Amino acid sequence: MMQRLVDHVLAITKESVKAFTYESLNNIVRLINGISALLLACLPGKANILEGIHGWELRPTFRGPRFPRWMENGVSSFNQFVHDFSMDSDNSSLEYSSEDDDSEIYSDGLEYPPTPASQSSRTSEAVNLFRLVYYGVSKAMSFTTNKRPPHLRAHKRVLSLKDHIIHRATDRRRGVVEDLHLGIELSIEAVFDVVHKAAHLLLSPSEAFGALVRLFSSHESAVKGDPDGEEDASIYTDTLGENDPKPKERTVKYQPLNTDARTCQDVITDLGYPYEAIRVITSDGYILLLERIPRRDSRKAVYLQHGVLDSSMGWVSNGIVGSPAFAAYDQGYDVFLGNFRGLVSREHVNKNISSRQYWRYSINEHGTEDIPAMIEKIHEVKIAELRLTKPDIEEETDDDQPYKLCAICHSLGGAAVLMYVITRRIEGKPHRLSRLVLLSPAGFHEDSNMVFSVAELLLVLLAPVLSLLVPAFYIPTRFFRMLVNKLARDLHNLPAVGGLVQTLMSYVVGGDSSNWVGVLGLPHYNMNDMPGVAFRVALHLSQMKRTGKFIMFDYGSTSANMEVYGSPVPLDLGERYELIDIPVNLVAGQKDKVIRPSMVKRHYKLMKGARVDVSYNEFEYAHLDFTFSHHEELLSFVMSCLLLVDPNPKHQVNQRGVRSRRKGQVATSG
Repeated sequence: MMQRLVDHVLAITKESVKAFTYESLNNIVRLINGISALLLACLPGKANILEGIHGWELRPTFRGPRFPRWMENGVSSFNQFVHDFSMDSDNSSLEYSSEDDDSEIYSDGLEYPPTPASQSSRTSEAVNLFRLVYYGVSKAMSFTTNKRPPHLRAHKRVLSLKDHIIHRATDRRRGVVEDLHLGIELSIEAVFDVVHKAAHLLLSPSEAFGALVRLFSSHESAVKGDPDGEEDASIYTDTLGENDPKPKERTVKYQPLNTDARTCQDVITDLGYPYEAIRVITSDGYILLLERIPRRDSRKAVYLQHGVLDSSMGWVSNGIVGSPAFAAYDQGYDVFLGNFRGLVSREHVNKNISSRQYWRYSINEHGTEDIPAMIEKIHEVKIAELRLTKPDIEEETDDDQPYKLCAICHSLGGAAVLMYVITRRIEGKPHRLSRLVLLSPAGFHEDSNMVFSVAELLLVLLAPVLSLLVPAFYIPTRFFRMLVNKLARDLHNLPAVGGLVQTLMSYVVGGDSSNWVGVLGLPHYNMNDMPGVAFRVALHLSQMKRTGKFIMFDYGSTSANMEVYGSPVPLDLGERYELIDIPVNLVAGQKDKVIRPSMVKRHYKLMKGARVDVSYNEFEYAHLDFTFSHHEELLSFVMSCLLLVDPNPKHQVNQRGVRSRRKGQVATSG
């Protein structure tokens, strides 16, 4: 009787503490969101900045639940969580379905209506997390020798194969606020679990001695079973075997920090496309990742190159419908996704390379080392594969390249590929490209906002000191990268706070209305790795802005420039546009405040003056809209540019060169 009374008192007290702490945290979050809304209302220009972000929700491209259902609508009682779990467990038999029914999990940015099965699987994942952590706490305090607690055996019914698929295809991260909610709930459960067991032992002294004996015996058996003292942070679930219909046990590893570390490979394969990773080593020892959506027998290929602080993820982040990589593959192209050097993981053949040595590169190395290495690897792979499927290409010459390779480049990637084409022509080497589609290409930057002007002045004046102190710009530690990753999730969950941060970030870049907060939520900014910007890359951009020219890197002295370029000043690429012998499509964004349309027009005017086959188009987009937003108009234009290239293997790559040689022959004969 006394024990039952104590149990009731502890249960009521526990629920009261949970309700108080939960509501207190909720009120703090509401206060922060409310203050942010007031500040946002006072900021000028917010309407234009937030125009393309629906409802200020700042949704990430990879969609996911905002809060678990048991945290929504101000529910403060943990009983709601238990109720949801019981309902999902009772209906778990309805969740088993074939993979053919999983079409709603594609992360293409469209709002598909969730099915009951997918809704219940989201709650199941919250259940998995709570049960795992609670099991870890309870295991240390449990007075039993049972190695498989009953709640784990019951949990085996909950997680199905479909849960695993949805987990891989959607954004399952928790933000800092959600971590606090969950941590508070688990801490309260653990504390009251200890109090409850202590009260139970005090009220039942006869069981205390036996419980202690069982505790020590279970500890000894655990030490024997695991001599290293490591605990397996895994949960046990049932998965239907491929051939045997009987459920088989599998182990799912738990990621305690719950950050989104998916790669481009995960996105491509989860959407049902083939994938291949190619390791490329540059002449100066950097290890690059060239990713591929392969069509091995195709004679038309496309190479996509990202810009600064970006990766190949940008070309697939909009899912099947809105991503250039998938659109090109569906049009029959062999798709190659390039990645520049510059990851925090510092991939290099010299495993002991220092941070200062690794980051010692400029845009020069992107254009003269990275892109040549990747395009030569593409050429090597395509020739080898086409020879297997079409032996007749043995008779073809270098001029009659048996495949056509187009390049689609954004921002810094556009400047690097222009540098690549020009320097290859100067060296007399083939560049193997048939067309360039440049989306808001870098190169000219004198028309920019005050923030960029101040940054350029500081970088140029303080370069000798800053180069020693700051070799690169990136988030230095795993903890801070994890924190940024989680805070980005919170900015999506709190519309006013997200809108305020989005507006302030847009002010920094001159009012550009790109979804800056949404980009921070993408998984290539994760705790394990992220792209960084070398100091010399930033200094190189500052040199371009200061001189008003598209130049190669200025090493700061006449002797150093003479050693590299053979002249006291760096090569002006804008003056050598006559060497570009392939069609170029330039695209600018009317809302782009990072690289303004006037700067893209500079490229166009110089190319036109050099008689390059060039076109210029403008779209009503901001800088990041070219890759991270779904715009059917832009995607259709890019695909139409690719279709202008004749995939006929007998069609000459360098059309202009052929015409000029023919004119020379006619003039000679005359």
